[in-house]
Amino acid sequence: MKTLKSYVKRGGFFKAVVEDGSDIIFIVDYSGEILYHNPSAKGTLGYEANSLIGKNFFDFILPETLPEFKKAYQQSTKKKFNESVEFQFLCKDKSYTYLEFNSINLYQKEKIKGLILDCRDIAQRKKDAQELLRAQKAKELFLANISHEIRTPINGIAGMASLLSQNPSANEQATYLQAIQSAADNLKVIINDILDLASIESGKLKFEQIGFNLNDLLHSLINTFTFQASEKKIELNYSLSEEANKIFIGDPVRLNQILLNLISNAIKFTHHGTISVNCFVKKKEAKRNILAFEVKDTGIGIPKDKLKTIFESFSQADASVTRKYGGTGLGLTIVKQLVELQHGTIDVKSKEGEGSTFTFTIPYELGSRNNIKGHLAKESPLLKKTLKDLSVLLVEDNDINRLYASSILKMWDCKVDTAENGYVAIEKIKNDYYDIVLMDIQMPVMDGFEATKAIHALPPPKNKVPIIALTANATRKDLEQCLASGMNDAIPKPFTPEDLYDKLTEYSSEFKKISQAAGIVPDYQKKTIDLTYLRNISNNNQKFIDDMLRAFLQSIPKSIEEINTNLVAKEWNALARSVHKLKPSLTLIGLHSTREKAIMLEETAKQQKNINAISFQANELCQELNVALDELRQMT
Repeated sequence: MKTLKSYVKRGGFFKAVVEDGSDIIFIVDYSGEILYHNPSAKGTLGYEANSLIGKNFFDFILPETLPEFKKAYQQSTKKKFNESVEFQFLCKDKSYTYLEFNSINLYQKEKIKGLILDCRDIAQRKKDAQELLRAQKAKELFLANISHEIRTPINGIAGMASLLSQNPSANEQATYLQAIQSAADNLKVIINDILDLASIESGKLKFEQIGFNLNDLLHSLINTFTFQASEKKIELNYSLSEEANKIFIGDPVRLNQILLNLISNAIKFTHHGTISVNCFVKKKEAKRNILAFEVKDTGIGIPKDKLKTIFESFSQADASVTRKYGGTGLGLTIVKQLVELQHGTIDVKSKEGEGSTFTFTIPYELGSRNNIKGHLAKESPLLKKTLKDLSVLLVEDNDINRLYASSILKMWDCKVDTAENGYVAIEKIKNDYYDIVLMDIQMPVMDGFEATKAIHALPPPKNKVPIIALTANATRKDLEQCLASGMNDAIPKPFTPEDLYDKLTEYSSEFKKISQAAGIVPDYQKKTIDLTYLRNISNNNQKFIDDMLRAFLQSIPKSIEEINTNLVAKEWNALARSVHKLKPSLTLIGLHSTREKAIMLEETAKQQKNINAISFQANELCQELNVALDELRQMT
């Protein structure tokens, strides 16, 4: 008669699989007695090897959840498999952590009353869910507050428009029109704030790296506020140190936006005295300078107890401030995030009734006139480049964008043809030959995605023409959608000549054209799964192999989800841990090249030095894992 304990002792091949796994593996009998657990219990739960053997699994479950857990456990004893059972398990340090198990019932195969519990740590997933709920509640509160701010100017515009329809006098007309203009301006500010915050939170906000001169920027900015300051009889001035009066490389539009918000606030809350804007080099480094900007006013100041929350969404000093001065309360939130997204810091010092000083720093590399956007110096290498006889089809519905891109292409002696939508592009490809297609996404009649799929349906070799997306949406999700539709790559708008030249040379090279014309399959599309290792450790036990493959089918999508979640959240250490946990599974199913990519990604994520490389490697790894999943589905 077989016993569970004898099964554990003789199951050497199975232990070889689970000993080095990242999941916590328990073998328990139907009553809950623990007969085995692998070393992963120490990393997550803190328990030494074999220290839980002989103890009861139920004794480690959070007491108030035990009745519900026992029901799920009993259901597992009646099924061949059970999955995604969540519970909280007592750790060595007396805290509880969230786990989730998938179970295999040994009675179905071995007539043994026991379960194999494959447990995953889901504490981070639970934490993320709670944070998401908190964020959703915060947004609901924000929307309730902002709705008032939006309705107020809209009501004013509607009311004044109604009065204008009642044949008012000339003076009354002027008054009503001025009120409409003021309300419209307020509404514009509110909507711009909301759009900016939405862009920041969605990750869609992109920062340019172009040359700009601080003296030009500050002079123009101060002139913008001169009239407002003089109306309130406030002195407005600025100073720029000699070291800071240079050309730097960065995003001048976002710097202007930060200063615009801070100066606007200073004027709004200052009724007499002075507003000073100062800029100087705080620290010089080998390749960059850390610039400090100071906006100092003699206004109403900020109460001490409000200083900690002044940068939070919709958090002006109190509700009466919003009513008296207007605005969304988002200005400083946007300022803080714009500064921090550029690797800077911001601070405020204030005394109620005396004024406030906002100070922020942003690091910038030194540049030259050649770095200023739109400026191609006479010695610029791009002016000497040529792509003579390269045939390019530019698919773009916007006249200005079409003129800009085609002008650059002609500068390099390209043969340029244009199409205003996807339908026209397909007809042109049917009747002519192109080395490369530059494809806009959002177009009338037929968009870029539909056009790309239609092109790939054409007979060879025209279905192999490289397609590069030109897209104003440049998030990871947008790039994935471009690649999923069959495009080779994407260039975010607005793009520079350098961006375009790099892509053209990469995808129009002779090697690329020959390989595509020959129909060569990329490595990631080839069969990758090798079951040799699983067959060896199980003595070619097909049932065991099938069970393992089904387990991988369940676990790999969760790993992909974890990787993508951590990538979006920029949680690099968590991303490295997710990839590390995945590696044993890749060994088991023989995904050797994929495992090498996982090793590279884990190391890159740990170092946190090259964010672009992390993103590229993570997307490449997930792409290969999805291909492997398709293979697994065909095998099971």
